[in-house]
Amino acid sequence: MKNKYRILKIAVTVIILGLLLSFSLKRFSGQKITDNKISVKMNEKTPVYFIDEKDIREIVKKENPSGKVGDLNIPVLEKKINSLPAVDSANVYLNLNGKLYLDIKQRVPVFRLNKDGRDFYVDEKGTEFPISKTYSHPCMLVTGNVSPDEYEKLAELVEKIDKDDFSKKFFIGISKSKGDYNLLTSDGNYKVEIGDLDNIEFKVKGLKTFVEKYLVFQDPQKYSMVSVKYQNQIVTTLNPYFKENDSILKAGNLELAKAPALVAAKKPDVMPKTETKKAKTPAAKPKEKAKPKTTAKPKETKKTEKKPTAAKPKAKAKVKIE
Repeated sequence: MKNKYRILKIAVTVIILGLLLSFSLKRFSGQKITDNKISVKMNEKTPVYFIDEKDIREIVKKENPSGKVGDLNIPVLEKKINSLPAVDSANVYLNLNGKLYLDIKQRVPVFRLNKDGRDFYVDEKGTEFPISKTYSHPCMLVTGNVSPDEYEKLAELVEKIDKDDFSKKFFIGISKSKGDYNLLTSDGNYKVEIGDLDNIEFKVKGLKTFVEKYLVFQDPQKYSMVSVKYQNQIVTTLNPYFKENDSILKAGNLELAKAPALVAAKKPDVMPKTETKKAKTPAAKPKEKAKPKTTAKPKETKKTEKKPTAAKPKAKAKVKIE
């Protein structure tokens, strides 16, 4: 009998709890989600305004026209918000009081890319997302045919520039031309050629030293390009439209003009050498001929001198014999 009473008590309590639970669930699902019960939080570190709280509230109303808790499909609402191009992640949940929380993290642009005639933003993860009609975020402008696999390295370069006060004031844009990256400067009309995206920190440090120790004392219009793409080298290109460079460029052109003349002058110098060699060989022959002539003369004189001396004693002998 005692066991029967225990089982009966347990059954009654379970039924009562079930009724209370169903009643509370009906009451909870019948609650309306008013504007006061919607909390929207933007969790990004850098403030951006591609979407605002008003846009999120409108999405909630569209997904839940009745405004009741029971009619709200949280997974569908969360997926809808995550599908927005400017949203990086979204977390949607309800508390026991029927208050709806939406924690949203927007994408923060690292640079704005102009490619193939269209503009779009790229975040630190290398994800593209379109430009907003109502908000423009201040960031580095990049132009050229940049491939998607270079987005992350390019984002790292822009972040390093933004962190350094000198680079942030000095560089205002990036362009890619013929496979090489160039940094556009705010001072003067010259650009900085960095080549590929490897060893960027080393290249920027070298340029910073060059600017602080040399370029600061020069006219900003003097150069058209400063190249740091080569290892441990900085190569400058003069601006041909700068008047003070006229004398330097003219001197360089004159040296280039002299170069072919020197080459032409060297060729005739080589030819006479071969001619002189040929002239020496025939000139040596007449000298050899001249030597026997000079030596032949004294020989002939000696012979003539010996004949009369030998003839005289012979004549005298004949006379004596007779």
